[in-house]
This record gives sequence, structure tokens and C-alpha cells, in this order.
Amino acid sequence: MLKLKELSKKELMITGGHRLCPGCGAPIIVKEVLQAIDFPVVVGVSTGCLEVSTTLFPTTAWKVPFIHNAFENNAATISGVEAAYRALKRRKKINEEFKFIVFGGDGGTYDIGLQSLSGAVERGHNFLYVCYDNEAYMNTGIQRSSATPRGANTSTTPVGKINNGKKRYKKDITEIMVAHNIPYVAQASPYHWKDLMKKVRKAISIEGPAFLNVLSVCPRGWRIEEDRGIEITKLAVDTNFWPLYEVENGEYHINYIPKDKKPISAWLKSQGRFKHLFLEENIYIIEDIQKEIDKRWQNLLKKAGE
Repeated sequence: MLKLKELSKKELMITGGHRLCPGCGAPIIVKEVLQAIDFPVVVGVSTGCLEVSTTLFPTTAWKVPFIHNAFENNAATISGVEAAYRALKRRKKINEEFKFIVFGGDGGTYDIGLQSLSGAVERGHNFLYVCYDNEAYMNTGIQRSSATPRGANTSTTPVGKINNGKKRYKKDITEIMVAHNIPYVAQASPYHWKDLMKKVRKAISIEGPAFLNVLSVCPRGWRIEEDRGIEITKLAVDTNFWPLYEVENGEYHINYIPKDKKPISAWLKSQGRFKHLFLEENIYIIEDIQKEIDKRWQNLLKKAGE
């Protein structure tokens, strides 16, 4: 049972005073994830906003054992740590129960680190991989990633006379992880904190690899006010852009079905990176995005037997 009063008394495992931007979704997600876990944890973080802003030498914002890895090998490293831990337990050199958590942005998860992640989960290592998906390479200049939505204005998909933002739809990394037949895969939103924390607790209670994809706002890259991020992650859920669901041993369950589903235009309009889509000549792109969102939602309903 998640009780806010009790959670508020728990020590935060990541401190304030880091260099992440005001309104950044990453530290909020980290706090929610780590507050949900009652075991000692070892955390691995790949290169990205979260790492570079919380571990500027000689300081650190982390109160847990922490490993920094390059973009491409975070899952491989944590799988080695987890394997070493199991070996030490077999030799009776460690008795304490540890959990292993990985945090990676969309660049280090959807793209550069996908091979490492795929290999680690296929081997069956017991760890939770959390992707904080802010939908671009925000740390290095807001370049598009395969997590960037169609139509988004980024530094490598600039809007101009020829281009109208990114041309392709967002990669569905959650379904790619489901295809690995691992015990637990889920999507979550920091606004729906109880749902997110319940999924974390379920993920770490299951033996084997687990994957959690969390929408993470970036005020600078999304072109929004710093205090509107969490509100916009709620809007992403209410438009079915970011469905909340989980897949446990191949069984789909939708955690939230909007009673008053909003059009995708409401989510797009909330962010400056999509403002060009509302020009008369680009309205067809919004219509196409809505069709794609509706198609994916209907497919998800079928998988969940809704």
C-alpha cells in the first residue's frame, strides 16, 4: 500500500543541488522510482542529462552505490555487476538482498544502447531498466532520436521551407521489449505517481529482467514553461499518446483508460516544438498523427482484451 505520508518521511536517494534544469522530468522520475523500493539498490546511469548533471567531479547527488557508463553499455555493465553479486551470494560472502536499477535516456535506450539492453535482458539478468524518455538527445543540443515524435522540431529535424519537423513516427521501444519475452514490461508517467511506483514494486519483486518506460519532460527541448511539465505528461496519457499499461509474462493490462479522451492536437499545442504543425499547410500532419495514435490504441485494446 502506497501512503503519501509514509513516503514523504523516507530519505531521498538523490539530493537537491544537482545541475539538472528546473522542471526536468528525470530527477522526479528517479525520486519516484527509488522511493518505491525498500531494498538497498545499486544504480547504473548511462551518459546523458541525468548523469552529467548529478555527478560533476568531485561531487555527487546520489546516496546509493552508483556506476556511470557510456551510452552504449549500461545494461551490459549492470548485468556484470548483478552476475558478480550472485556469485558472491553463492559463496556466502554476501547475505544482504540488493536490487539493481538502470536509468537511461531515450538516446541511450532506444538507439545507442539498444544492443546492450537486448543482450542483457535476453540473458535473463535480474535488474530493472528504467528509460526516462524525453524524446531527443537533449544533453547535446536537442538532436532527434528514434524516440522523437513525428513533426517535432529539433536541431537535426529543423522546420523550414522544405521540412516540417521529424518525418517518421516514434519507435515503440516498449513493444520491442515485450517481444523479448521478459517477465515484466510497462509504461508509466510521473504525473500518475502511484501507478509508476506500483509498477516499480512489481518489477523488482519478479525474478528476471524488467523494463519500465517513463515519459520524461524536457522544458528546453519541448519548448514549454518550467512549471508545466507534469501537467503535460498527464495530457500525454489523456490523449492516448502515452498509454499506461503493463505486460506481465505476456499478458497485457491497461492501467488507465481516459474517460474524456482528448484529441492529440491538445498535447501538440501544449509544446513549442510542434507549433509549426498548426499552420494551415501542416494541419494534415496532425490528422495523420491522430490516425496513428488511434490505430495504436485500438491495437493495445485488442491485446488487453478490452
